[in-house]
Amino acid sequence: MIQQQLLEGGWDDSPAVRRLLLRSGLSEPAAESKAGLFTRCYQMLCSQADHTAGASVGSAAAEPGPSGWPLPHGFYVPGRIEVFGKHNDYAGGASMVVAVERGFCLAVLPRPDLQVWVADARTGQHILFPLHPQLQPTVGHWSNYPMTVARRMARNFPELQWGAHIVFASDLPPASGMSSSSALIVAIFLALAEVNQVWSRPEFQQEVHNLVELAGYLATVENGQSFGSLAGDKGVGTFGGSEDHTAMLNCRAGFLSEYAYCPVRFLRSVPMPPGYVFALGASGVAAEKTGAAMEKYNRASGLAYRAAELWRQATGGSEPHLAAVVHSSPDAADRLIQIIRSAGLDPAETQALLNRVQQFLVENEELRPAEGDALARCDMETLGPLVDRSQKASEELLGNQVPETIRLSAIARAEGAAAACAFGAGFGGSVWALVRQEEAEDFLRRWKSRYLAEFPQHADRAEFFTTGAGPAAFHIVPGQK
Repeated sequence: MIQQQLLEGGWDDSPAVRRLLLRSGLSEPAAESKAGLFTRCYQMLCSQADHTAGASVGSAAAEPGPSGWPLPHGFYVPGRIEVFGKHNDYAGGASMVVAVERGFCLAVLPRPDLQVWVADARTGQHILFPLHPQLQPTVGHWSNYPMTVARRMARNFPELQWGAHIVFASDLPPASGMSSSSALIVAIFLALAEVNQVWSRPEFQQEVHNLVELAGYLATVENGQSFGSLAGDKGVGTFGGSEDHTAMLNCRAGFLSEYAYCPVRFLRSVPMPPGYVFALGASGVAAEKTGAAMEKYNRASGLAYRAAELWRQATGGSEPHLAAVVHSSPDAADRLIQIIRSAGLDPAETQALLNRVQQFLVENEELRPAEGDALARCDMETLGPLVDRSQKASEELLGNQVPETIRLSAIARAEGAAAACAFGAGFGGSVWALVRQEEAEDFLRRWKSRYLAEFPQHADRAEFFTTGAGPAAFHIVPGQK
């Protein structure tokens, strides 16, 4: 279903892998680093598969797999930047996103015993679990994500026939707001789906007809909701939307993409401004979606759901989310605010709901469309102040910023970024800054130096780099050696 790239040569042919990655739309530095990651995945996969099967990968004695696979297949899944539209997706709003040139490289081989072996080539950590509908993932450990995918697939697509050896390597800063967890979910699903040819299953074909719908389905794998007739389960424990998965599967190299959600709908593409790149500053404060951090993240989404629920109770309407409420009539936003104020709630909850609704109105209805228009015109003088207002609304109304991301954004603007803003779930994570390409390296040096002077405790985890608008996920089909 996703784009395929043919590997003209073996996985151990680094120049051939690099050429393929360049064709996909990655820049030369990104292609060079990903070629190295794929090599590590391939080597670790071959070692494990040879040990398990007792034969060399690619030899006549090797298990050929469901599609006659003598060689591993590969997948690349990028991280993403939420450029405009913070926390809009699960509220039915819209956002503008871009794929970064960092992500997950993955290699996979089938195995016939319905066991799934998953390993991280960079750390050497690995897990083994059955492809079974009653699987119990371990919350708080990275294995939660591949195990959740496997359980949901076993429930939605009964009688799967193949397990897999899977090895991945990622150059995304972990827990940085670039959605490494969603990228891992997408990558594991693509690998297991290809091994089992889920694409041809009637249950899949009934509900998923394109990549936009696939993104919607994978979001429900993560958040636990059902997708049409594909029944949900517990998910990974977060109540997010489908923005991340949509970006990873649908973005185009060289473009920013704007989508509306619930359901997912494409709105427009905007070319990357000529001569500009994104500088990314990962604060070093982990934006984890586990434990207390998960509760904070889920509270932001829970407030949006609660506001829409109060509206339905007061009006008898059926609007499923904030965007539908706001667009139901010209005075709906004012009516919703009055409903919240008169609901007899605890004062703290009332204020939290009012802040959440106001942030959505500012972000989705006012700023996001204007920001996209300014970017399309390459009008940086207009764009910068609009993005500054978005950052301020996150700090004061959404309440998901920490001192580090607040200062990262402010320092970036002081150092000459055309625009800068925190993004992602919040409560840690990263900031993007739009800067001229010829000034990017010097900007990164100054940005990093000033930030670490204020927050030296994050020197070991903070990371600063640049990225263009990268390609969406793709499938690497091996040729013959």
